[in-house]
Amino acid sequence: IGRLNPHLPLAAREDAFAQVADLGLPSLLAANRAFHKLLVGGVPVQYQKDGETRGDFVRLIDWAHPEKNEWWAVNQFTIKGPHKTRRPDIILFVNGLPLAVIELKNPSNEQTDVWDAFNQLQTYKDEISDLFTSNVALVVSDGWTARVGSLTANAERMLPWRTLAHEDDRPRLQWELETVVRGFFAPQLLLDYVRHFVLFEQDGDTVIKKIAGYHQFHAVREAVRATVIAASAPEKGVLEVQEERATYGKEVRPGSRKAGVVWHTQGSGKSITMICFAARVLQEPQLQNPTVVVITDRNDLDGQLFGVFSLAQDLLREQPEI
Repeated sequence: IGRLNPHLPLAAREDAFAQVADLGLPSLLAANRAFHKLLVGGVPVQYQKDGETRGDFVRLIDWAHPEKNEWWAVNQFTIKGPHKTRRPDIILFVNGLPLAVIELKNPSNEQTDVWDAFNQLQTYKDEISDLFTSNVALVVSDGWTARVGSLTANAERMLPWRTLAHEDDRPRLQWELETVVRGFFAPQLLLDYVRHFVLFEQDGDTVIKKIAGYHQFHAVREAVRATVIAASAPEKGVLEVQEERATYGKEVRPGSRKAGVVWHTQGSGKSITMICFAARVLQEPQLQNPTVVVITDRNDLDGQLFGVFSLAQDLLREQPEI
């Protein structure tokens, strides 16, 4: 906190640390949601300067420069719970914050598989729940198969991660655990994921945490890149555009206002893709505070999508209108 916020007085930094260390929420999911808001938006603090009360936000992560954060992947880190002491297989710490837990099972043991690892994480959530206050993702693997999911994901929602840097960057040999390590946990990609691809939906008293799948993550990243180019000045140089579009090499013309199309199959998560794209576009400085219009061809879809967008206000940072 001190290294990332040198402009703030010590009292303000200590206040931020105290807020993060004790959120004052008994529910794990409520605490996780509150923490994620502080992680992404910063911890609000007030301090006195020149006889005035000033407000600011304390950063917990340097989002723009992944290399300026402290990264640790720790094996068998010991955690003492109220009744049990547990040692999760691998915990990923970023600036001391445990953002991911990886539970592994021995591939040579025919008596266990990836779902035994999943069940082990459910036990950890009960016995060492403090570990998961800052959690972004859970990963389970038997050395070959690997699945990624959110804090509230059931077995059906623990999904594979099939790509590395972008959608067309897939290993020829799909060793799923290595793909997760090299793709999902690549520092620059992970920070983008944490910041823009985590949703909390609240319907009454029920809160569900959702995280994007690999296809949604890379589709949104590419769509935002193409949108920035399509909305840019027409006179932008061809070479510069080619450098920006090096990921796929597909042509998007500056100033054309035509960014492209994202195709989905039924049940592949169109709503999450739309929400994450809208959130990223709204925060894109080169687009200068755009307006996002969602158009459907049926009245019932209008209401359905409006409901979905309204539930994701934490990520959008805007109040949708119908």
